[in-house]
Amino acid sequence: MRSPPRHRRPPPPAGPPVELSIEAVGGEGDGVAAGPVFVPFTLPGERVRATGGGERRSLVEVLAASADRVAPPCPHFGVCGGCALQHWAPAPYLAWKVERLTGTLARQRIETEILPAFAAAPGTRRRLALHARKGGRDAARLGYKARKSWDLVEIAVCPIADPRLQAAIPALKRLAAPLFEHPKSAPTLHVTLTDTGIDVDISGVERKSGGLSADARMLIADRAAEADFARVTLDGEVAYLARLPSVRLGPATVALPPGAFLQATAQAEAAMAGFVAEAAAGASRIADLYCGVGTFTFRLAEIAPVHAADFSGEAVQALSAALASAPGLKGVTAEARDLVRRPVRAEELKRVDVAVFDPPRAGAAEQTAELARSSVGRVIAVSCNPATFARDARTLIDAGFSLERVLPVDQFLWSPHVELVGVFSR
Repeated sequence: MRSPPRHRRPPPPAGPPVELSIEAVGGEGDGVAAGPVFVPFTLPGERVRATGGGERRSLVEVLAASADRVAPPCPHFGVCGGCALQHWAPAPYLAWKVERLTGTLARQRIETEILPAFAAAPGTRRRLALHARKGGRDAARLGYKARKSWDLVEIAVCPIADPRLQAAIPALKRLAAPLFEHPKSAPTLHVTLTDTGIDVDISGVERKSGGLSADARMLIADRAAEADFARVTLDGEVAYLARLPSVRLGPATVALPPGAFLQATAQAEAAMAGFVAEAAAGASRIADLYCGVGTFTFRLAEIAPVHAADFSGEAVQALSAALASAPGLKGVTAEARDLVRRPVRAEELKRVDVAVFDPPRAGAAEQTAELARSSVGRVIAVSCNPATFARDARTLIDAGFSLERVLPVDQFLWSPHVELVGVFSR
């Protein structure tokens, strides 16, 4: 017997506007008043008028503004879901991110030295995910999802993006126009600025009907050529190729597979890689786990021989192919390996004295357990999720490691997101 459908509880009825005093900023970037009641685009110490019902309210008016309130630099701010905190001055905004990180560690009973945070500057993002919706014959609508909605906010500018990506928005709209032959298509353009030009990997095009027609593919290729894009792929399948998109990672030049992961800004990557290399100084053999295309591998291989592993076979192939571009390294071996189902075991790490890992948001619980029971003397953990980092850190600490220091990294500017690099020693 089929179970009855589940229905979402309707939101509480909205009452008249109320005045609220904002006491803090919550984890999603909304101001928090007593209750708690959450009001977006507000700051600690402000008195505001808000409307709505329940915990989530909408800002009507700021009655008494914080001295830390600044004018948002983007005309789409407040509607676009991409940024939550453009109205906050840089120093208190960054301090809030560091405080959140400290609080997350404290929940796992972890105290350590928190170094001054690295902060990405506006105009430095080299990687964007832009959603497309059907527009006219010659240009799609292109932008980000609206705040807490599936609606699209069509953008003309994006102050977080590298100016070269911002300048390409009209061409990207033209590129996306032929993608709507099937009514269920909801394409996303994953756009990466590389050293050899713009790389676009398109997902979300309905394929059950046979995919795009030959005419649509030809139009995509023509428009990619017009814009001088390096490559366009459809879910990894090449639709246009003028030259291989490549980036410089330390001493190596890496040709990127379609959809390959890169740090969001080159500046944050350099800061993290420099910090990792400094912490790995003096190593005799290094393991680079969740290595990707070699963000840290090549820099580490200038210090000592490296064994690199990642679940993505395409990333490992790209890393291996790039070794020829970087003579003089101490040596690199690489393998495609699922580090969740088959983590590198403690017994395989006998000759390794420094291990680096940079997992997805879910963290590296299985691999951390093996590191904890290994003889590795130093572990350097790169994380995009403080909560899973703290969980994995607790595993290492319980096994006899100490967390010496943490570098906070803010490369997702004006978002609640914070990243970090932590150094552990036995």
